[in-house]
Amino acid sequence: FLAFLRGSSCLRVFVVKAVCISPTRFAILYPMKILIIDDDRALGRSLQLHLEREGHTIATAATGNEGLAAFAANPFDLAFVDLKLPDLSGLEILARIRAARPETLAVMITGTQDTKATIEAVRLGAFDYIRKPLDLDAVLVTVEKAAQSLKRPASARVALDSETAGRPHEIVGGDPKIIDMLKQVGLLSQSRIPVLIEGETGTGKELVARALHEATCPGKPFVALNCSAVVATLLESELFGHARGAFTGADTEKVGRLELAADGTIFFDEIGDMAFDLQAKLLRTLQEREFERVGSVKPIPLRARVMAATHRDLEAMVKEGKFREDLFYRLAVSTVRVPPLRERRGDIPQLVNHILARLGPELHKDIQGLEEAALRRLQAYDWPGNVRELENVLTRAAVLERGPALREDTVATAMGRGLNRAARPDEIKTLRDAEKDHVETALYATGWNITQTATLLDISPTTLRKKIADYSLTPPPGTR
Repeated sequence: FLAFLRGSSCLRVFVVKAVCISPTRFAILYPMKILIIDDDRALGRSLQLHLEREGHTIATAATGNEGLAAFAANPFDLAFVDLKLPDLSGLEILARIRAARPETLAVMITGTQDTKATIEAVRLGAFDYIRKPLDLDAVLVTVEKAAQSLKRPASARVALDSETAGRPHEIVGGDPKIIDMLKQVGLLSQSRIPVLIEGETGTGKELVARALHEATCPGKPFVALNCSAVVATLLESELFGHARGAFTGADTEKVGRLELAADGTIFFDEIGDMAFDLQAKLLRTLQEREFERVGSVKPIPLRARVMAATHRDLEAMVKEGKFREDLFYRLAVSTVRVPPLRERRGDIPQLVNHILARLGPELHKDIQGLEEAALRRLQAYDWPGNVRELENVLTRAAVLERGPALREDTVATAMGRGLNRAARPDEIKTLRDAEKDHVETALYATGWNITQTATLLDISPTTLRKKIADYSLTPPPGTR
């Protein structure tokens, strides 16, 4: 059997993980008929063997048409569908499965980074979306969740429409927190309710807003207003526009951002910095769905979807009387949290490749990669400035580097500017969080070598494994 599986390096990782797991770890809640559609026959066969040991009935197919034929011949409870097949797109298969038998749950699997496909899969009704190389734990948890879902009434499941998503800006990462966030974007793209995007500075909140905009109303205007970058006295005119002669210097009529957004999206960046008196005017606009230009009494309808983002704790600001409670609840109909980079260190290699691929042409440099030691240094850092800080460090390193690959000492020099910055009070961590970050930093510094990490931390490997379990730490994909 192992000789049969040697053809796929991806699968070898999968098999190593698999043999460590007891076949009775997950209780069978609901024996299911499962269809696996993947052109990697070794992967399909391995999944089949493990899931049959769990008590399920399994069928496999290596092409999209073969899978659809099997689906037409037999009703399946669950289908695993590879995104890229030799004949059909996995998204097309997902749409056809959902149209023919909505009660069948479908899970998309892929080995490539594709933000648009993730959002579109959720819009089409995918039950879950998992990345290769497959972790058997994750697969079995997904199967268990599917069994639980099938035992619930159909009304407990969310039915999603199949409207084609737009072209979102790429959000790089395969961490479960990022995948969950993209799934949430896919769900929110079905409506035009207000959305509040929360996250630390530099996490990419506007990128998430643009992705949601493109998934909801592609081709429509996306108008952003940074509430902290515009002088407070001019913010009202920027937002609502003004009539000619409304105030000294208003020689011409001005169209405001709300009007420019039309049927698209108006995005309030750093909404927590908006002046208190202007908050009341914005609240009225959201309530009445109309506004007036400064110096005019003619009402203009608000047609745009409203999104806002902040790095501040708005609920705390409400309690302190610094932000209107009624406006907060108007904006936070739904909230999306963008995780900080330190919570998804496994995405750093992907982010580095993505950033360097763009920086090379911009800086007219032939940057082909970076040393492993340099990458470990990047993964061991906490990144208080998040992805924006990572991009700044890589930009400085690329400028300083003379060779084709970023070296550790070049990266260390580029990072040095921010390492000694004094922490703000709101950045001080609890002892538990500090220990969790310290353990994770040590693990990444050794490439997740348990023995070496335990030696570094001066604890036993058993204690280290317990801390990994207590803090729910997970190694990056491909780590043995």
